[in-house]
Amino acid sequence: MRISLIFVTVDILIIKEIDATNSILLIKRKNDPFKDSWALPGGFVDENEDLEAAAKRELQEETKIKIDNLEQLKAFGKPFRDTRSHVVSVAFIGFVPPETSAFASDDAKEAKWFSVNDLPKLAFDHDEIINFGILKFNIK
Repeated sequence: MRISLIFVTVDILIIKEIDATNSILLIKRKNDPFKDSWALPGGFVDENEDLEAAAKRELQEETKIKIDNLEQLKAFGKPFRDTRSHVVSVAFIGFVPPETSAFASDDAKEAKWFSVNDLPKLAFDHDEIINFGILKFNIK
């Protein structure tokens, strides 16, 4: 019998309104895979860590944003979504006030808000996660 490891990550879809347009927070990755690509904030869940706590921690580590309310969206786990290993990501969504600022830190080279109507090419399957959240919450 072959045992393979499956890792768990969290990805966080953060929405705020800028000039009457909904915008999504993305980070530019500092490391491979997908170095210098835009992605949702997120990362690996630590051993014995609650999923929502992991999402809040990763968001704060990468963007300096503290948030109280996150809602779990869905798990994304297609094989080969991550080149490093079989990784299942539990995605969360949160809404922040318009005055919320983000600052790149930790694994993030840059943090930037993008209009939902003008997103760059994204790492991993983050376009699928964003599209799911946009449809589920009817974000325009």
